[in-house]
Amino acid sequence: MAKRLGKYFILLLAISSLLFTVSCAKPQVKPEPPQIEEAVIEEAPAVVEKVEEVVKVVEEEIQEEIVEEGPTEEELRKQALAEREAALREKFVKEDIHFEFDKSTLLLEAKEILKEKAEWLSMNPHVTVTLEGHCDERGTNEYNLALGDRRAESAKSFLIDLGISAKRFTAVSYGEERPLDPRHNEEAWAKNRRDHFVID
Repeated sequence: MAKRLGKYFILLLAISSLLFTVSCAKPQVKPEPPQIEEAVIEEAPAVVEKVEEVVKVVEEEIQEEIVEEGPTEEELRKQALAEREAALREKFVKEDIHFEFDKSTLLLEAKEILKEKAEWLSMNPHVTVTLEGHCDERGTNEYNLALGDRRAESAKSFLIDLGISAKRFTAVSYGEERPLDPRHNEEAWAKNRRDHFVID
């Protein structure tokens, strides 16, 4: 960057020198008015042409600097990979699996989601996960804590069967204590019967 600034400084000095040359080209003795006009008219096109050349060089230098300072193809590739990884990580955390009422059996849709999670875990072998089992509000606290535990263990077992180490999982149950939807209807209960996944 300092090198480029030096170039620009030299170019500006060149412009200044050209302008100074034109001003110095006038005779020291006060000439007749017609002679001044003729000298200026004769020299002006050449000076303008030289100034335009210098300006063009400066513009090219600035354009080269803009191109050089832009991201490289490798940097763009790394940025795209980082964005994709961030999106997959976010999906892993935000995508829950759901259960039928009073069940801990994995639904077909839940199995497909768990397969995607297992694939992501395989690509990120240092990640550990807490599986949270949740229930709707129906039933006693004790019963729902036990049901939530079975739901978390069900997902854990499925992921282990897909080749993910059991050491990477912790299963916990919150029963009905942390509802995703606090309303008291079928739609809310369906949302709350779930396993949630937290990256430790």
